[in-house]
Amino acid sequence: MPRRHPLMRMAQLCAGIVLMLAAPLVAPLPGPGGTLVFAGGLVLVLRNSHWARVRFARWKRRWPRTGHVVDMAMRRRSALRRRARNKVVAR
Repeated sequence: MPRRHPLMRMAQLCAGIVLMLAAPLVAPLPGPGGTLVFAGGLVLVLRNSHWARVRFARWKRRWPRTGHVVDMAMRRRSALRRRARNKVVAR
């Protein structure tokens, strides 16, 4: 994966944080808007922050079932690789 410009990474990180903070404001509206806004912000933060990735990995080790659901919902490449590997092993 090619490296992104540091300013672009910071802009995406800030946008992710803003989305995560805006999720409670959107939550009272009808529909799943708050959840989707938070998930979008989480994706941006995880893609652009090493600290957040380390914390997320620790969180997934502590709560593996919930971590798996979050990985699949965010369509993370690591989750897709594990799913493909598990299908091959299950055969």
